[in-house]
Amino acid sequence: LYRQKMVFLTTKMMQRSALFLTFGSFVTCLVTTFLPLWKTMNSDLNEVENWFSGLWLTCLYTEEKGIQCKAYDSILGLPIDLQISRVLMLISDGSGAFAMLVAFPGLEGVEVFVGQPNVKRGLLIFSGVLTWVSGLATLASVSVVAYTTVVEFWDEGFPDVMPRWEYGEAMFSGWIGGFGLVIGGTLFFVAVCMGDYDLQTASEPNSPQVKHRSKHYLKTEVL
Repeated sequence: LYRQKMVFLTTKMMQRSALFLTFGSFVTCLVTTFLPLWKTMNSDLNEVENWFSGLWLTCLYTEEKGIQCKAYDSILGLPIDLQISRVLMLISDGSGAFAMLVAFPGLEGVEVFVGQPNVKRGLLIFSGVLTWVSGLATLASVSVVAYTTVVEFWDEGFPDVMPRWEYGEAMFSGWIGGFGLVIGGTLFFVAVCMGDYDLQTASEPNSPQVKHRSKHYLKTEVL
């Protein structure tokens, strides 16, 4: 008598989950790179003016004229934290995009490198490493700006009446995207381990574990 067991967490599903999470996190980090909302500043002396600062632009919002943005005049004139964050975010975006391009032909069901499981396995491992690099670069970039913002906010050398920069929405989206990329890279490695286990199990058809499983269960893969 066979009992049907639905197996939802298959190797194929794990691979696609890793790719979807990586794609969503990559888009979040890409948007964060160009948003001028890394830091915000509200002046108590002039409440109708709100300043926003990003890696590429600085913006001023007023009720009369709306939002007016201007690019930084000189790269070398930027604070060192913004220069470092620019480089790290570009590294993150580049490695994240390359990770997805590498991962796609390594997925099960994609008619590329058919009959070459070692090549597909290597592509997924390489994609996982690139995804980790992308996520860590984003987290480092946002953390650098967050650290300098906190130091400047509590700097006793500035008069109390002077407005201070505070965290903007883009920094939080950067943290979310960075952690998502790290998790996505980890899922790629989990998918590789699951694939190795499936190959090892398939190569041992006479093992007691396989006999016991085939006797009582009929595995139905979903997706």
